[in-house]
Amino acid sequence: MERKPVVSSSIAEVGFDDEYATLEVMFNDGKVYQYFDVPRNVFDEMLLSDSIGRYFSTRVRGEYRFARV
Repeated sequence: MERKPVVSSSIAEVGFDDEYATLEVMFNDGKVYQYFDVPRNVFDEMLLSDSIGRYFSTRVRGEYRFARV
């Protein structure tokens, strides 16, 4: 999955796979996680938010199944 760099104190890159509704997040420590069954609008809103890390913490973490890649 192709990821894009983002400006965040906790997240380095994010990507989204429309076919599988999968969000991929690479944190600043290099760990990569995939979050499953995430609606595309959640990814879009995260990219437009004032704080990507805060959006992730409140709208993604704990809301979707995930796996470390």
